[in-house]
Amino acid sequence: MATTLDALAARRRDVSVKSLLLGSGPRFARDSVGPVLAFYLGWKWIGLPTGVVAATLVTIVAYVWERRHARTGVAATVGLTIALAQAAAGLATGSARWFFAPAVLVNAGYGAAFIVSALLGRPLAGVFAQETYPFPPELKASATFRRVFGRVSLAWGTYLLLRSGLRWLTLARGDVELIVVVNLLSGVPFTAALMTWSVWYGVRGFQRSEEWAGRA
Repeated sequence: MATTLDALAARRRDVSVKSLLLGSGPRFARDSVGPVLAFYLGWKWIGLPTGVVAATLVTIVAYVWERRHARTGVAATVGLTIALAQAAAGLATGSARWFFAPAVLVNAGYGAAFIVSALLGRPLAGVFAQETYPFPPELKASATFRRVFGRVSLAWGTYLLLRSGLRWLTLARGDVELIVVVNLLSGVPFTAALMTWSVWYGVRGFQRSEEWAGRA
């Protein structure tokens, strides 16, 4: 038991908001911006099939990279699932507009799942957080873990539902350039800010937790 607590203490000393963001930030930028830009450039310069293939390849490369670097690959798997659904929708309809529809629907579903998971005491944000930091079993089973990531899950769930609503309204207009712009503006700045807050709040929550203060 003492060895476990010593290891936990060492991990906590090494954790900082800056180190976590530097570790996850580039991957976040790749996953959020890469597929959209690849699709738009391929579609604009050559055609719809090229855009679909380009976006799908970017997502597949990201997935393979995550798996080869011994990460859980949860976020990459979600991205790959959405990419395959988008490819199927785009090619089946022959429409660049409807290429974006599966991502809107899936993200709305994830928004609802984040909120429900928080209410059930099994926060989905905690699953994604393990992409950034290898939480030991003691932390994952703690009340602090459920409380901190429950609040993070509620924040992400609310954001995803609001973003999906906005994107669906934009999708209904049918302007592909507008869809791309709204996707980027409603995605990158807000998710970067929310991700930064999530990391800051997570680190602060554990560092100030009375449950763990006496153990590490």
